[in-house]
Amino acid sequence: MTLSPRSGGAVLVDQLALNGVRRVFLVPGESYLAALDALYDHADTIETVVCRQEGGAAFMAEAHGKLTGEVGVCFVTRGPGACNAAIGVHTAMQDSTPLILLIGQVGREMRHREAFQEIDVDRLFGWTTKWAVEVNDPRRLPEIMARAFRIAQSGRPGPVAIALPEDMLTEMVSVADAPPGDALAPYPDPGALAALAQHLSRAARPLMIVGGGGWTAAAADDIRRFASAWALPTACSFRRQDIVDNALPVYAGELGTSVDKGLIARIRESDLLIAVGTRLSEIATQGYELINIPVPQIPLIHVHADLAELGRIYQPVLALNAGPGEFAAAAAALPAPAAPPWAAWTERVRADYLASATPTPCPGPLDMNAVMATLAGALPADTVMVNDAGNFTGWLQRFWCYRHFKSQLGPANGAMGYAVPAAVAAAIECAGQRPVVAFVGDGGFLMTGQELATAIRHGAAPVIVVVDNGSYGTIRMHQERHYPNRVVATDLANPDFAAYARAFGAHGETVAETAQFAPALERALAAAAKGVPALLCLKLSIEVITSRTTLTKMKGG
Repeated sequence: MTLSPRSGGAVLVDQLALNGVRRVFLVPGESYLAALDALYDHADTIETVVCRQEGGAAFMAEAHGKLTGEVGVCFVTRGPGACNAAIGVHTAMQDSTPLILLIGQVGREMRHREAFQEIDVDRLFGWTTKWAVEVNDPRRLPEIMARAFRIAQSGRPGPVAIALPEDMLTEMVSVADAPPGDALAPYPDPGALAALAQHLSRAARPLMIVGGGGWTAAAADDIRRFASAWALPTACSFRRQDIVDNALPVYAGELGTSVDKGLIARIRESDLLIAVGTRLSEIATQGYELINIPVPQIPLIHVHADLAELGRIYQPVLALNAGPGEFAAAAAALPAPAAPPWAAWTERVRADYLASATPTPCPGPLDMNAVMATLAGALPADTVMVNDAGNFTGWLQRFWCYRHFKSQLGPANGAMGYAVPAAVAAAIECAGQRPVVAFVGDGGFLMTGQELATAIRHGAAPVIVVVDNGSYGTIRMHQERHYPNRVVATDLANPDFAAYARAFGAHGETVAETAQFAPALERALAAAAKGVPALLCLKLSIEVITSRTTLTKMKGG
């Protein structure tokens, strides 16, 4: 067979097309011009989203992967570009999101001289990716890209970083393409499933926790059927609330930063924990204090796609090495008891959640509880809700009812600056078919708010809600708890965010009182319906420090 010569860049982009990539996010760089040229030839099938900073591009690629289940793909240039993108790679790793970061590199003959913008990708990303590699022979690109797609999607999903020397991308080669690198996931052992059913038959107060990456709509539906059939109270790990329909009688709440004390108490009361997909990380376990290490005080059944996670921290009574979809399908097929003996227990757990979702007073001229109620009345249930990192996310976590998979995008690694790029990526994907609303603090917005320009350029129209309290509020909260009345380095001087948005061509308004929010939201949604992004700046007092308390109460006042 005779193969036509292609540049390394063309071979690379052909592999992206063969693996079903529909969209790439990038900031252009001279180190991968040959790949950019190859993208020109694929313009009819691969959309190129041009971003304003590599951190934003990596966040967009991660959000695309999280929302669609596809592998997010991001191109950046060497050195500074790679360093900027590292935040998105860290997010993809801790969030278990499939991502491939493609990094332009100095020419092969210049390596290891600290050439202009040279970076050692293996050393920079080796600790925070599933695989980091440099390609020095363009003939190996099909092999390496197929492997990269398989690694990014298989087991516990995560990021892969690939360095691409500039001269390697321009070299002409004749090489065959590789088949797509499909995801692989282990199936649960039938004997382990039988053991799971036996453990449940002996339980009086079981509770399931679901989370992690690798979920699909089918998997979410199967885990719902399993939980409902067994009347099994089910909590979601941090920022995974859309795995289970929050309106179901079995939904118990979220193990996140604004967790209800009632849910913590119920977990401690339980006599069987079933953890599916979640690593039982620091946030979900309240600083690793909720469940004893290494032997939990509560019998633990742990289901995870990555064998290395099973027994890594907690020693379960039963470990199942299985993907979330594979386990959920098998669990949904298990014969359920006609009347689970713990039905009353499930009702009590659910009642705790409903009580937690009941608003407490919110002082000041702008009532955030009323804001959430207005959003619930104005937005369809399949709205994609995006959040940044900060105390303001407590209102979303407590009061928004997630009904659809996939409808939540948030950084489980707590990365500030995530929301605006993620909302832009979601709005591009949804293309006006579903509303996209993002919550971000004043601190996080100014880290990546320039990606409004990307939204304008690509016709994306998210609604961005900036909660402006003039402070790095989460740090201020911790400051007051540990060093009362010694405030330093948390006050902010902010611009007029609404005017900032209008400068990009977006719709922008400031809301200072509760009565102003509903009409402002109506105007923002009308702008988004016309393809114009919108920003609403909510002026919130620092006194309203979280969704559960005020600064005065927290300080004992």
